[in-house]
Amino acid sequence: MIVWINGAFGAGKTSAACELIDLIPNSTFYDPELIGGGLRHLLPQKKLAEVTDFQDLPIWRRLVVDTAAALLAELPGVLVVPMTLLRQDYRDEIFGGLASRRIPVRHVLLSPEETILRRRIAHREKSADDPEQAGRTRQWAYEHIEHYRAALDWITADAHTVDTSTLTPRATAERIAEALRTGEARECGIVQTPEPRAETVASGVLLFDEQDRVLLVDPTYKPGWEFPGGVVEPGEAPARAGMREVAEELGLHLGTAPKLLVVDWEAPKPPGYGGLRFLFDGGLLRGEDAGRMLLPGAELRGWRFVTEAEAASLLPPTRYERLRWALRARERSAVLNLEAGVPVGG
Repeated sequence: MIVWINGAFGAGKTSAACELIDLIPNSTFYDPELIGGGLRHLLPQKKLAEVTDFQDLPIWRRLVVDTAAALLAELPGVLVVPMTLLRQDYRDEIFGGLASRRIPVRHVLLSPEETILRRRIAHREKSADDPEQAGRTRQWAYEHIEHYRAALDWITADAHTVDTSTLTPRATAERIAEALRTGEARECGIVQTPEPRAETVASGVLLFDEQDRVLLVDPTYKPGWEFPGGVVEPGEAPARAGMREVAEELGLHLGTAPKLLVVDWEAPKPPGYGGLRFLFDGGLLRGEDAGRMLLPGAELRGWRFVTEAEAASLLPPTRYERLRWALRARERSAVLNLEAGVPVGG
């Protein structure tokens, strides 16, 4: 299990985390900021210059998950992680990656009053050995208070909040430990199928509205939009898998098996294994049916009907190419065989 302690810079996350490992048996302190520090030495300056925050590096977010999994394999128990996460898509990516490893996350927010937060930032940096660096760090922390305010809506909906305005680090840790013990700090609801260990088979279903726009969904556990669908289970027919996924994700039950549009072979691209991807035509979804859709909050954040042009800005390139050819197949009443998004054969 992971206890992820979130909050603004200067909220006291690290101090509370250090106290918390004394209160939770078999717990280990894990600071993902060390990964960011390591990447500064590993990546070329040209790559580092592309971002202003190491969290914006996809490799950092991937290594946070991989390192957590490796630590828990070596040191079973609880990882206590003090790390500010203010972007919901980064939270989705990291927590979704942990969920795919079957690692539960308890999300905790430390939330002191802003005047106290500013006072703590000023006091901490004034005691630093390098005044110039301390000034830059202080200014950076102040600037991120606005980002923290903007993120509070989604963080407070997801995390157990502890007001630390009058609490010492030890008292904060005791509050967190009690919330974990009583279940107030609940497991984060993001779910994900286990990461594949070999090539996979997956099925997606295209549903259309009266204007012939296609339905896309926004998963909580990975970046980018997607078609309704998922991995085909052992012994399951691809079309039936698509029907099952539509029912599980949207609460819609297709009366007949959808028609196949494309079969696409996705090349392995580490860390992914690739495999076969099916796209089916699920037909027309009338307005009254769309109004009955029930999204599972743990998996999907939202849905929308889009034109082909709009889909280009929402889907990752490989998924967009698959959609583009599926729409051509639908127009021609044909089935297309693709390899890495490109038609092959006659």
